[in-house]
Amino acid sequence: MGRQSQLTLTDVCKQIVDCEHKTAPTQGQGYPSIRTPNIGRGRLILDGVNRVSEDTYRAWTRRAVPRAGDLVLAREAPVGNVAIIPEGLQVCLGQRTVLLRPDPLVINPAYLAYLLLGDEIQARFQGIAAGATVPHLNVDDIRSHVLPPLPPRKAQDAVASILSAYDDLIENNERRIRILEELARRLYREWFVHFRFPGHERVKLVESAVGRVPEGWEVKRLGDLAEQVRDSVMPDGVPPDTPYFGLEHLPRRSITLGEWGAASAVQSTKLAFRKGDILFGKIRPYFHKVGVAPVDGLCSSDTIVIRSLRPDHFGLVLGCVSSDEFVAHATQTSQGTKMPRANWGVLTRYPLPLPPVRVLRQFSSFATDAVAMTQNLLFRNRNLRETRDLLLPKLVSGEVDVSALTIDR
Repeated sequence: MGRQSQLTLTDVCKQIVDCEHKTAPTQGQGYPSIRTPNIGRGRLILDGVNRVSEDTYRAWTRRAVPRAGDLVLAREAPVGNVAIIPEGLQVCLGQRTVLLRPDPLVINPAYLAYLLLGDEIQARFQGIAAGATVPHLNVDDIRSHVLPPLPPRKAQDAVASILSAYDDLIENNERRIRILEELARRLYREWFVHFRFPGHERVKLVESAVGRVPEGWEVKRLGDLAEQVRDSVMPDGVPPDTPYFGLEHLPRRSITLGEWGAASAVQSTKLAFRKGDILFGKIRPYFHKVGVAPVDGLCSSDTIVIRSLRPDHFGLVLGCVSSDEFVAHATQTSQGTKMPRANWGVLTRYPLPLPPVRVLRQFSSFATDAVAMTQNLLFRNRNLRETRDLLLPKLVSGEVDVSALTIDR
């Protein structure tokens, strides 16, 4: 492929705008404030994003209003991540971010995002950032950063289209995971909080120790249906590639655990768990980190490993411990001030209604199937990301020639 002479980021961008160097006041609803945790590899991560008011949005976009096709670059933690702003999304910049507005007459914006995520530029970013006390990129270094020679626009479009197709598939699978999780949450509430289970019309409510419950249901404690597993293991006593889940790998308000590390990267005593166990982050339980293990592995000792005592208890236990009410209870009963920790001994006494076997098995079957589907999707996404990340450096470097491809736009 014929390539242009070297250009800097300033040469290919209409604007490069730094963020406000202060924390934006947040609220429950409003415009997304994009901080470094919200900047993925090519796409924005909006789960748990901070929100700001109209007035804050205007104040934080006075230098430039981010728009579709702009890129957001993380200056710190993690240095160098880049995401493109999609159509229909209005955002403002959080701290430690920079807005890049590519000139579409010079470069395909998506191609620029993938170029910046390639091995060559990422290595340069890390080298520049490593020279600081706290690793970060200066805006001047970003503006003057020299890009590898650019291919013709047709090749840029082809590379962007190929890699975007992978990201579109990943995004679609993530959307399906969120839908499945929401269905499971709603079904749990319908059956076990509002008692609108199949056939509820023919069952009267009767008084119990915790209020009115359907006739024929029992009131149990969590400890009657599940146990804490404390199987302590040293990381050097297992194969080095054994999956390791730290609290940083547990997403908020999602039972699907799609990211993990390796045992070779950690030290000190950890807890072993089995596929299908429930991992509950006990430090600052209000972070709502509860998920189902997709593999056998190790986890932080700051995790409660929960295992249902019987297979048909799994759905009810999972629905309970991942519910807002249970997380609120774990928070209220946690111990410690600076680093409050949930206490399993207290949590075992949490009451929950146990239905007759037919209803219990029906719900557990649904929950088990939903978890299996979300885990199937998460493994698909891991494979898609791995393939995309293998292709990315080969495509942006020109090692894989795409000049002969015809891309429909």
